[in-house]
Amino acid sequence: MCVESDGCEIEGCSSSDEVHTLSGSMSPGLKSNPDLHPCKPGQKFRAALLRCRSPAAAAGILSFGNVLNYMDRYTVAGVLLDIQRHFNVSDSGVGLLQTVFICSFMVAAPIFGYLGDRFNRKIILSCGIFFWSAVTLSSSFITKEYYWLFVLSRGLVGIGESSYSSISPTIIGDLFTNNSRTMMLSVFYLAIPLGSGLGYILGSSAKEAAGDWHWALRVSPVLGMTAGTLILFFVPEPKRGHADQLGGRIKHRTSWLCDMKALAKNRSYVFSSLASAAVSFATGAFGMWIPLYLFRAQVVQKTAEACTKDICSSKDSLIFGAITCVTGLLGVVIGAATTRLCRQKTERADPLVCAVSMLGSAIFVCLIFVVAKKSIIGAYVCIFIGETLLFLNWAITADILMYVVIPTRRATAVAFQGFTSHLLGDAGSPYLIGLISDALQKSYTRSVLWQFLSLGYALMLCPFVIVLGGMFFLATALFFLDDRDKAEKQLATMTRPPSSVKVEPTQIDKERNGLRSPEEGPSLGGSRGSACCAERGRMKESEREGQLIHVFIPKPSTFNFFILFITTLIITFLIQHVVWRLLLFITGKRERFV
Repeated sequence: MCVESDGCEIEGCSSSDEVHTLSGSMSPGLKSNPDLHPCKPGQKFRAALLRCRSPAAAAGILSFGNVLNYMDRYTVAGVLLDIQRHFNVSDSGVGLLQTVFICSFMVAAPIFGYLGDRFNRKIILSCGIFFWSAVTLSSSFITKEYYWLFVLSRGLVGIGESSYSSISPTIIGDLFTNNSRTMMLSVFYLAIPLGSGLGYILGSSAKEAAGDWHWALRVSPVLGMTAGTLILFFVPEPKRGHADQLGGRIKHRTSWLCDMKALAKNRSYVFSSLASAAVSFATGAFGMWIPLYLFRAQVVQKTAEACTKDICSSKDSLIFGAITCVTGLLGVVIGAATTRLCRQKTERADPLVCAVSMLGSAIFVCLIFVVAKKSIIGAYVCIFIGETLLFLNWAITADILMYVVIPTRRATAVAFQGFTSHLLGDAGSPYLIGLISDALQKSYTRSVLWQFLSLGYALMLCPFVIVLGGMFFLATALFFLDDRDKAEKQLATMTRPPSSVKVEPTQIDKERNGLRSPEEGPSLGGSRGSACCAERGRMKESEREGQLIHVFIPKPSTFNFFILFITTLIITFLIQHVVWRLLLFITGKRERFV
């Protein structure tokens, strides 16, 4: 039996449940009282609503909102050829749509990060979703004479969506910890490829069903309004650092300038942000141009005709969208499972898994441009494997940030990581690829084959950037353990444990190395100390394993990083050179096609 604050009995409740009401909470174990009366329907609804605000439900709603964010973003890419024909713009002009969107996104992200560390986060999320939904719906009514207004509307949508991407991961980080946080973040970041793929499918399907590409922009706003309402009612506002403090309280809050200085000195955060920029560069360019590139490949193979109608074929967008959904699911699941397994062998598993997947992805991305002219199926196979390896990184990168950044800085850290990844990544990559493609087309005689080849040559920039991203993840592995330990120490000094035991630095150092003698007793508030040791180490199996790990992973130093940088550049150059030679060998000399 559960009791509301006004003395009514709620049916279907267990006597051991504690009901949180708008005016307070009732303790479990209440005895039946003859004075109690049945609840009114409105009171039952309110109590049921409060019971639904569980951490798992909140994570599911936030993941649903993230799906809609990326679905709306890539709906435009699903009807890109129709937009290009409708507004009569070049490759670089249509690439400007994504560039303006990302530029406004990254400029607004730090602002929302600042607000998210200081104000009610779910209110900011809901307002952002309502805003971009309204702007997207309005943009579907813009006529062909006002392309500049359509570009401006995409910029406004970017502002609305930046609020969501900057703040929502921090709510999940405050609701869960350790492996449960990794799993929930994996589900949340699964929305990136899933939403991107659904964006292609939604855009193409809505266009085909309505016979007008404008209807592709009128579906996601309705779903967005629904997600904003769900966030308002069902997502709680947890205390910042609630899952990490283990009962402690944050005694003080640092200034924004202090937060920025600390993040700039956090080497793991800086290098993982640069690696995220490399991932964003590749995914932004692929998401915008790969369907069009494959369509031009089929025109060259004479299996499809060039688009001369108002409604162009959307088959490639549908296939690419389906591949993106499947590879996103596989990538996130494989990434989370691989990381959990590798953590049993090395504490640097998170950045190392990301580095290996990036380097492997670069190889298959190169092969796309080698086989596309001869076999579309072969190109799809390479896209499938390359995207799967590329999507391994999303959730792991977010987990790295949660480990090395204290809770009161996480919204700012997520925002500036998004700012960096977009500034150096997909803010310019779609426009840059289109610009290079246009320049190559103007340099030689215009032909269908040269249109295909010029876009392929422009996209060859992506594997080079992916390899650089792998290098940055390797650099993250060098500094990951030190930065994680610093974050744990700083969190311990900022919190007030239930048992206020003064802890000397030497005791913490002894605990980390497993050298504390039995007679010294527990430190750091008993269970708090053991929890920190378990979180910090994960090396309880044997000291020998830890020593072997440090043999294979050198200690951070400028010399090691310099050697790593030079080696990666050499490998990148060799890959680029070999693939370029293969392209020339398969396609023949360029002069034959122009």
